[in-house]
Amino acid sequence: MIPLYDDNPTRRQALVVYALIAVNVLVFLHQISLSNPQLVQFLRAWAVIPREFFAFTNREVITLLSSQFLHGSWLHLIGNMWFLWIFGNNVEDRLGSVKFLIFYLICGAIAAITQSMFSPSSGIPLIGASGAIAGVMGAYIVRFPRAEIVTLVPIFIILTTIRIPALFFLGIWLVGQTVYAAMSNPGQPGVAYLAHISGFVAGIILFKLFEDDREI
Repeated sequence: MIPLYDDNPTRRQALVVYALIAVNVLVFLHQISLSNPQLVQFLRAWAVIPREFFAFTNREVITLLSSQFLHGSWLHLIGNMWFLWIFGNNVEDRLGSVKFLIFYLICGAIAAITQSMFSPSSGIPLIGASGAIAGVMGAYIVRFPRAEIVTLVPIFIILTTIRIPALFFLGIWLVGQTVYAAMSNPGQPGVAYLAHISGFVAGIILFKLFEDDREI
């Protein structure tokens, strides 16, 4: 299932979402301009590397933020930014721009810490905005469970679109992440499913602490 857009209007422009997308794209363009040795050094400096993080936490704590702007491929980047584009504008609308940015970064940091705790001796860099965006999705399911997500789905050999309530779309996504996490080894290269799950849960828990109920 590929979400195309949601039927959920906003009251104001999602300036932070736009800025986050722009920064992520610019950082990735810098990444692909580097030679392989330069890229390795760049990732070692700015990605979360669990064994380095736990050994030198004071020095490495900045990577909890910087790692959220690094991506491993165009597909990784586009997938993350697409989900941020669809779900982020409504959450920013409810939180306000400043609170949304803080919320986003905290969810991403919690996701990276959780993933690292399950593989504390790993030297594999943790990169990507997925944990932060999962937090946005967790907030979305709390605030807009009945919003409809227009979704591209295959029916046999035909692609069609259907409207799926956010509660079901994001619920199915979370179940899928949980199944994949149970089948994967967090200490091996691959998708950081535990980061996705913990980011999502953090978003659910933190959203009410950040929500701005004032009307504009």
